[in-house]
Amino acid sequence: MRNKPSFKINMPEINIYILIIGITSLILLFYNLYIGCLFFFGFIYIVFHNWRISNFRKKEWNKYIENLSLDIDETTKKAIMNLPIPLCILEFDGNISWYNNKFYDMTESPDLLGENIDNIIKNLNLRKVLNENKEMYTDVTYKDREYTVIYNVIKNEQNKQVKYLMMLYWIDKTDYLSLAQKYEEEKNVIMLIQVDGYDEVLKSASEEKRSLISVEIERILFGLENSLQAAVKKTAKDKYIVIANQRSLSKLQENKFTILDTIRNITYSNTLPVTISIGVGREGNSIHENIKWAAGALDLALGRGGDQAIVKTKDKFEFYGGKSKAVEKTTKVKSRLIGHALKEIVSQSNNIYIMGHKYPDLDAMGAAVGIYDICKSLKKETYIVLDQVNESIDEFVSRLNKQEYYKDLFINKEEAIKNCTKDTLVVVVDTHRPSYTECEELLGISKKIAVIDHHRRGVEFIQDTVLSFHEIYVSSTCEMVTEVVQYLEDDVKINKLTAEGLLAGISLDTKFFAFKTGVRTFEAASYLKKAGADTTEVKKLFRTNVEDFKTKAEIISNTHIIDNRICISYSKMKSENINVVIAQAADELLTVKNVEASFVLGEKNGIIFISARSLGKINVHVLMEKLGGGGHMDIAGAQLEGVSIQEAYKKVNYIIEQYLREED
Repeated sequence: MRNKPSFKINMPEINIYILIIGITSLILLFYNLYIGCLFFFGFIYIVFHNWRISNFRKKEWNKYIENLSLDIDETTKKAIMNLPIPLCILEFDGNISWYNNKFYDMTESPDLLGENIDNIIKNLNLRKVLNENKEMYTDVTYKDREYTVIYNVIKNEQNKQVKYLMMLYWIDKTDYLSLAQKYEEEKNVIMLIQVDGYDEVLKSASEEKRSLISVEIERILFGLENSLQAAVKKTAKDKYIVIANQRSLSKLQENKFTILDTIRNITYSNTLPVTISIGVGREGNSIHENIKWAAGALDLALGRGGDQAIVKTKDKFEFYGGKSKAVEKTTKVKSRLIGHALKEIVSQSNNIYIMGHKYPDLDAMGAAVGIYDICKSLKKETYIVLDQVNESIDEFVSRLNKQEYYKDLFINKEEAIKNCTKDTLVVVVDTHRPSYTECEELLGISKKIAVIDHHRRGVEFIQDTVLSFHEIYVSSTCEMVTEVVQYLEDDVKINKLTAEGLLAGISLDTKFFAFKTGVRTFEAASYLKKAGADTTEVKKLFRTNVEDFKTKAEIISNTHIIDNRICISYSKMKSENINVVIAQAADELLTVKNVEASFVLGEKNGIIFISARSLGKINVHVLMEKLGGGGHMDIAGAQLEGVSIQEAYKKVNYIIEQYLREED
C-alpha cells in the first residue's frame, strides 16, 4: 500500500496544466466577461494551491532525506561493527584509529586505539601496501594463521579538512590453504622402477650369491610400502610399479632419492654394480596420464645411462642421481638387428641424406662416412650434409675430396632442403637433439628418420624415427657404426679411408683408448685395422697448428682451481678452431694431480663454447645440462648465445659451486 506522505512527495508536476488553464481563461475573457472572470479566479486559486503543495513537498522531501541518512549511518555502523571479518582503520602513519570486534578477537589485545600496526603485526609491510597500486592486497602470517589483507584508501572531509584513512580487511584463509595443501599432498603419483642390466649384474656374481642379490633388491624396494605408505607391485623379474602420493614423493625428493645409493651398496661378490632407474609421473589429469609420463621418464633415465630418477610433469623434468658410469653390454644382438634393419630401410629408399651435429668432429664425420659406405654398397644415391668445414675435420674432409670414390659426397643445407622429400631417408649420427643437427629443417620434411647416437639422452630428442640406435655405454658413434658394418660384411665393403675415419672417431672419444674403452671398443678397432686403417694416418688427423697450440697453452696458464679438484678456465685469444682447442685443453687439465674435472670456455662467432671433462667422480653431463648442453658422464659440453665469455664463466662457476654445496 502506498502511504500518504510518499504519495505527496512523489506527486507529478502540474505546471503545464496550470499554464493551459491560464491561457484558456484569457481567451474566455475576450468572448465572455463573466465566464472568463470565473475561470480567471479559478486559475488564481490553482496557482496558489500549487505553490502551497510545492512548499509542502520540499519540506517533506528534506525530512525524508534526513531520516534516511540517519538510518543509513546507523545501519552502516552496525554493519561495520558486526562485519564477519576483521577490519581496522589506520592513519597513514600506521596508527590504528578504529577497529571492529573481529579484529579485537584476532589480535586479543586489550587496547589497540592509537597503537601502531607494526607493533602488533610484525610482518605487515605497510610501506609495500601503500606503494602497491596494481594489487590491492597482501599476504600476512599472524599467530600461525594465514591472512589476505585487502586494503582501501578512503577520503574523509571534516570541517573543510581532508583526511585520508586506510581500511584493512583481514580474510582468514588458513583452513583453505590447509585443505589445498592436503589436496596436493594426496594427489596420486606413479613410479616405474627397473633394475639396470639385471641379467648382466647377476652373471657378474657367483651362482650361490645371485639369489641373495635378487632378495636384497626386493627387500629394499618393497620397503617403500612402509616408509612411503605406498603400494609396490612387481611386474617382471626386473620391473616394479609403485603407487604413492605427492607427500611420499616429496620425501624422496628431499633426500635426493637416497634409495639409489642404497641399491648401489648391494655387494655379494658381484663385479657389476646394482643400480636402478626410476621414472615418476605426477600432476597428470588421470592415473593413465601419470603412468604415461612415468614410462617416458623411465625411458629417458635408461637413455641417460640409468642409476637415476626422473620426475616428469606436463612441462618439465627433474633429475636425481646419475652417479654411475654406464656399463658395457657384452652382447651384440642389438647391433646385429640394427644392421639388418638399416639395410632394409636403405634398400627401400631412393636417396639418403646423412648429417651429424653442428661443428662436427671426427666421431660425427667418421660415422657419417661409415653410413655412406653402407648406402653406396647398396647402390643408393647418398650425400653427407655439411655446410662448413672446421679445423677438427678439415684434414679428413680434404682427404675425402681427393679420392674419386667420394666424388660429390658433400651437399650444403640449401641443396639438401631443396631436394629432400618425405620419402628421403635422413640418417642422423652422433646426436639425438633436433636443434643440434646440421640441418634441422630436414627433420620436418622427411618422414623417414634414423638416429645413431651414443650420448646420454636429453629432454630434447628426435621423435617418430623409423630406426633408433641409441646406446650410451658405447665409446663413440663410430664404434656403433663399425659394429653395424661387421654384421653387413657380406654386402658392405668399406674403403680404407672410411676405416681410418671410423678409427679416428673412436680414438677421439676415448682419448686414444684411455676413457670409456671396453672390450667391444678394441674389437671394433681390430676390425678397422683389418679393413686397412693406418694408425699413423689416423694420428695425423689430430695434428694442430702452432697458433692453436699457443692458445691451448694460454688457457692452461689462466686456469683457476676450485676446491682443489675442479679446474675452470677460458681463452682470451681468438681462434677459428676454438671449439677444438678448448676440448684439448680440458683433456690436458685432467692430467694435473688431484684434479677430477675441468671446464674450459672459448668464444667463436658470438657463440660461447664450453668443454667439460671428468675422471668419473663428477658427472659433467648433469652440470652441462643445466646450461642447455649434454654429452656423457665424463665428457660433455654446451653452447651459449647472447652472453659474453665473462658472463658465461660466472655461470659455469656458479653451477660448480652449487654442485659442491649439494654434495656437502
